[in-house]
Amino acid sequence: MISIHNEKGLLQRITIGPHTLHSDVSVELGGEGAAPQPHDLFDAALGACKALTLALYAKQKGLPLEGLEVHLNRDDSEERQGRYRLAVELTLHGQLDAGQRQQLLRIADKCPIHKLMTSSEIQISTQLRDAQQ
Repeated sequence: MISIHNEKGLLQRITIGPHTLHSDVSVELGGEGAAPQPHDLFDAALGACKALTLALYAKQKGLPLEGLEVHLNRDDSEERQGRYRLAVELTLHGQLDAGQRQQLLRIADKCPIHKLMTSSEIQISTQLRDAQQ
């Protein structure tokens, strides 16, 4: 279960099991800019999933991937029209040949979050819960 609690102002504390994260919005939007915005967390989920998927795949296949970096750039200029674009750049470290690099590029788009974002129908149910006294 994930829990989100308002800390102060617009700063939110996110609890995921034993882990704690925070989210906020920029000063321009009324926050303090003290933590990533929700869109940043959404984007980061994709980048982290691609990185983990590639690292696990390379390990399983014995590929000489020694490290990797994932950089994401967001274009949300048409988000209100239903278009949200993420450009992902991968930097692969290690003695990989061209075939292995292309193989890893293909695998990156098979990560579960990429699939979720691009090919799943997501249904969200929101309801009120009684405040705990």
